[in-house]
Amino acid sequence: MRNMTQMILWEKTGKELLCGETAFADVDVVMTHDVGTAGVAPLVEQYGLEHFAPGLEMVVILDHFVPASNLTQANSHVIARNFVKKWNVEHFYEVGRGGICHQVMLEDGFARSGQLVVATDAHVTTYGGAGCMGLGVGVTDAAIALATGKIWVRMPKTIGVHLTGELSSGVTAKDLSIELLRTFPFSQLNYAVVEFFGPGISTLSMDQRFCLCNMLSEGGIKSCLVAGDALTEEYMRVHARGSYRVIAPEEGAKYDLRREVDLGDVVPMVALPHHPTNGAPLSEVRGKPIQQAFIGSCTNGRLEDLRAAAEILQGKKINEHVRLVVTPGSQKILFQAIEEGLISVFIAAGAMVTNPSCGACIGASSLLAPGERCISTSNRNFRGRMGSVDAEIYLASPVTVAKSALVGMITD
Repeated sequence: MRNMTQMILWEKTGKELLCGETAFADVDVVMTHDVGTAGVAPLVEQYGLEHFAPGLEMVVILDHFVPASNLTQANSHVIARNFVKKWNVEHFYEVGRGGICHQVMLEDGFARSGQLVVATDAHVTTYGGAGCMGLGVGVTDAAIALATGKIWVRMPKTIGVHLTGELSSGVTAKDLSIELLRTFPFSQLNYAVVEFFGPGISTLSMDQRFCLCNMLSEGGIKSCLVAGDALTEEYMRVHARGSYRVIAPEEGAKYDLRREVDLGDVVPMVALPHHPTNGAPLSEVRGKPIQQAFIGSCTNGRLEDLRAAAEILQGKKINEHVRLVVTPGSQKILFQAIEEGLISVFIAAGAMVTNPSCGACIGASSLLAPGERCISTSNRNFRGRMGSVDAEIYLASPVTVAKSALVGMITD
């Protein structure tokens, strides 16, 4: 009676590991972005590699500093381009041809159900929405994986979250994730794999599942997995580039900790400064003035998010004291949003639409000045994350951000 973590890691290590035991696991895909590639490139040279491990897929995506705004960033892109040429990396996404790395990995089918992917970015947990175990690693581990095709793992503890019911109108997976981060102690989530299962799963779209697994990264988890169902199978059938295996926990699967969540009990939430776990019901912070609103990031830059925001902004103007920045998660999403007329809605409302990138989220663009307040759909609100250390960032759903941009203050 195995849970999903055991299904994947026992297969990839060839051992029935107990919690805390260590082993080397076979890796299916290694992904690095512009920042990660700049760190991995000199290491593979240092290790004297002649080729990457056979059977291993490598994906390089320029997304953090796109387009480059200073020489350091431009040089990191040159390092990535040279790396791709030297090592004959087949899957390379140049500026303007991909988007935010995790969205590209999913929509282009590199993150596949039942497989193990490592990436030089913590939000690789996003892939769990499709039943793919994503492990965030440093550049040294990524380089070792390229050399050996393996990654060192310690069998993590597992937390089972049994979902029932359905989210109320206007409540999203972002609200659910902030609520979970608020109520789960960090000591429980740290180095754990959180698995979502139960009848409530079928009420969540794939975009909502990706958002949920993305945000849970902020609790210190090792990874995150959502039980596969017919919707997962359909998504994989359309997107998967290669083999996959839709997985779900076996009946009676054991967990180190189990929790019951009725989706109908979840209310609109906001993560207050200066940490994603500092959540509170939206009703408790209503009325705080804002100067910037941001819709995008690897958490909420998907088509479903843009549709929800555009529905609210249709035919309206954002508050004269607010600047709204909208960043689609990928070039494909941007193109779809153009075809559906969503981009026209944003521009007509007074928003600035940017190219797909991590820029606004990581403080590479659209910076906040001292004393300013931003409500954002991203996953991190650390002090100084989006500019000044004297600015404030509140995290919320695209629905809340769009409504707040209209009235000039945090609202529901």
